Amino acid sequence: VQLQASGGGLVQAGDSLSVSCVASGRTFSSYAMGWFRQAPGKEREFVAAINWSGGSTYYADSVKGRFSISRDNAKNTVYLQMNSLKPEDTAVYYCARNRGSYTRDTGYDLWGQGTLVTVSS
Repeated sequence: VQLQASGGGLVQAGDSLSVSCVASGRTFSSYAMGWFRQAPGKEREFVAAINWSGGSTYYADSVKGRFSISRDNAKNTVYLQMNSLKPEDTAVYYCARNRGSYTRDTGYDLWGQGTLVTVSS
């Protein structure tokens, strides 16, 4: 099983951007999924998570109200819609498969390669 993230790019503050993550294999719908990010010189931090059905979502306080996580199990894909982007949202965004805690990276056992989002002021 592999996770492939895409959709990152360079945007201006206030813009919107959507990143996606496609999973190979047949068990995608069995797992919760999450997004994390790592800014230059900083530790990786939790951004958002979604349960297996998409019925429950969780967000870091820093993105609540601006970001939205969703999934399409028929397409083995999880999305992160980012609105009202700020320069401090600049980071490499990683998708990951959840096996435990939603907000700790130790709760995830499979990670994508990351996609870079750069927000200019």
